[in-house]
Amino acid sequence: KHAMRNSLIPLITVLALTIPGLVQGAIITEAVFAYSGLGRLYINAVTSLDFPLTMGFLMLVTALVVFSNLLADLLYAVADPRIRYS
Repeated sequence: KHAMRNSLIPLITVLALTIPGLVQGAIITEAVFAYSGLGRLYINAVTSLDFPLTMGFLMLVTALVVFSNLLADLLYAVADPRIRYS
């Protein structure tokens, strides 16, 4: 009971950092199996030197990383009430 709150903090960190990894896995999966999706669009943009689309996709992935880190920080306070943000 008491160890559960302390053990949730590293778990939240790992899960929050896994979310952007899912996007990277989608890119690889779409490239290998020739599925159409954002990963395939990104690979086509990189190979055809479409810089605006490449930068837009990278900004989307970066925003996903920042959002997942923000979500992890907010979940820290939910998991462990000793953590406070002031």
